[in-house]
Amino acid sequence: MFLLDSDTCVHILRARQPHISRYAELEPGTVYISAVTYHELYYGALHAGVTKDRHLKTLEDFVIELSILPFTSSSSACSAEVRESLAAKGTPIGPLDTLIAGHALEHELTLVSGNLREFSRVEGLALENWDET
Repeated sequence: MFLLDSDTCVHILRARQPHISRYAELEPGTVYISAVTYHELYYGALHAGVTKDRHLKTLEDFVIELSILPFTSSSSACSAEVRESLAAKGTPIGPLDTLIAGHALEHELTLVSGNLREFSRVEGLALENWDET
């Protein structure tokens, strides 16, 4: 099962290869996004200028096919553990990426992202990069 990062979602929304093909291969109910990723995508759509309404509609149509995982107190705890572990090593990652990594670990999902530079620092996080598929 997979948790899509925002960069992967954007590639799918723009029908870019190989992302759109890989996404189409997956079984319904096996693909999720974090509420944090939804926040990032929604924020991006709000800043689309004159095409904002079209972007918001496209986003809503996209997430209907997925499950948005709520960010709970358990998600907060998992993400705090990720943050503490990275801080102790002196290898922090961005704050939203920390939340997303913790969310993936909490639910034992493979995170799909093109941002392996940061996410690969998170111990135990299963990763896929569809840019390399």
